[in-house]
Amino acid sequence: MMSSDPKKKLSTESYKGVRDFYPADCAIEQYIFGVWKETCKKFGYEEYMASILEPADLYRGKTSDEIVNEQTYTFTDRGEREVTLRPEMTPTVARLIAGKRKTLYFPVRWFSIPNLFRYERPQRGRLREHFQLNADIFGLPGVEAETEIISLAYEIMRVFGVTDANFEIRINSRKVMNYIIGTLLGKSGDDARKVAQLIDRRSKMEKEVFEKSVNELLGEKDALLLTLLNSKNFEEFVSHLPEEKELSDSFAELKTLLEALNALGIVNVVFDQTLMRGFDYYTGIVFEVFDKNPANPRALFGGGRYDDLLDMFGVEKVPTVGFGMGDVTIRDVLETYDLLPKNLPTSADLYLSAMNKEWTGYVNDLAQNLRRSGVRVIVDYSEGKVGTKVKNADRAKIPFFVLIGEVEKTSGQIKVKNLATGKETVLAEDKIAEFLKQALGN
Repeated sequence: MMSSDPKKKLSTESYKGVRDFYPADCAIEQYIFGVWKETCKKFGYEEYMASILEPADLYRGKTSDEIVNEQTYTFTDRGEREVTLRPEMTPTVARLIAGKRKTLYFPVRWFSIPNLFRYERPQRGRLREHFQLNADIFGLPGVEAETEIISLAYEIMRVFGVTDANFEIRINSRKVMNYIIGTLLGKSGDDARKVAQLIDRRSKMEKEVFEKSVNELLGEKDALLLTLLNSKNFEEFVSHLPEEKELSDSFAELKTLLEALNALGIVNVVFDQTLMRGFDYYTGIVFEVFDKNPANPRALFGGGRYDDLLDMFGVEKVPTVGFGMGDVTIRDVLETYDLLPKNLPTSADLYLSAMNKEWTGYVNDLAQNLRRSGVRVIVDYSEGKVGTKVKNADRAKIPFFVLIGEVEKTSGQIKVKNLATGKETVLAEDKIAEFLKQALGN
C-alpha cells in the first residue's frame, strides 16, 4: 500500500536481514558462485533451477518444525492457495526428481544456487535471505555417494584456499542416533523429535541447562544419553552401545566412509555424536563443515543422506545424498583468512572517449567493432577534462584508456594507454582488439 502522506520520504535502507549488492559486492558474490559452479561441473554435476514459490505443504512434516512454524514467509495467494518463499532447496529438488523419475538416467548429479528465505534474527553468518549452493546425487545407495559428496564439499574449500588446518568435517549417523533414541531410550514420534532437536542444540546451551532438559525428557534414562554424548571419541562411544546388527552395520558405514576419504587425502574428518542436522528427512550419515576460527562459530555447510523424501509424492524411493553451502558463512570465512581475490573482474577492458562531441560518431563505431571482437568497452560521452576522464577510468580499475581526437580519426592510428604502467602504444584500429586480448591474457 502506498503512503497516504505524499510528503513522506521512503527509506533507502533495505528490508531487515536482506542485502543489497552494489557492484563491488556483486563481483565478490559472482566469484563465490563461480567457484561453486566450476567445481561442481568438474565432478559432472548439472545445473538446475526452480521458482522461489512453493506450496506450503511441501515443507510440513519434513523440514524442521522451527523453520515451518516460525521462520517461513508464508502467505495465501489470490487463488486461496497457501504459498511459501522456499526456506531450503532439498524438498524442491526432491519434487523435481519425483516428477521426472521415469525419464532420468540414474545416478543423477545436480546442483543449483537458489535464493532462500527464513524469518529469523539476523546475526553473523545468518540472515533472512541468502544464496546457497545445493549439490545432490540421486540413485546411489552405497557409501560411495557420501564419499563423493563430501569430496566435492572438501574440494570447494580447497579451491577457495582454506587449508585443512583451518576447518574440519564432522560426521555422524542418524541411523545410530535414531536407534539410540527409539530403541534404547524408548522415544517415538514427537518425543523422539524433541530429543533429536535437543541433541542438535547441545553446543548452543549451557551444560547445566542442557542436562536439566535431558532429564525432563528422559527421566532416569538421561544417564545413558549423557554418557554417550560425553564420549571423547568414536571407540569410547561404541563401547557404551550393545552389539546389535543394526548398529554394527551403521558403524561399518562410518568406518568405510572414513577410510575412503582418508584414501583421497581428506583427513580433517572427525566423528561427532552430537551432530544431528535439524531436518527430519535425514536417514543415514550426516555431516557438517566447521571453521576452527572462533570468529565463525556456525557450521559453514552440511548435508547427509535422505532416502525417503520422495515418499511424500507417493513414488518409489530414490537413495539420495546432498549438501547445502551458504554464501553468507563462506564469505565470512574468506574474509577471516583474507582469501577474497584482490583483483576481481573489472567492468571493462577499455575506457574510450572523444575529445569533444564532434568525434562521438567515430567513437561509437570503434566501440562497436571492438565489442564484436570480444573487447569490453565503456564509452565516456562527457566533455570533461582529459585528466578527469583518466581518473574516472583508474577509479573503475579499467586497465586501458583511449582518447579520440582529430589526429586519431584522420590517421586511423590510435594511442592506447596502459593506466597501470603509463606506457602508450600506437596501433591501427584493426590491431587494437588483438593487442588488448594479448595484454589481458585472453
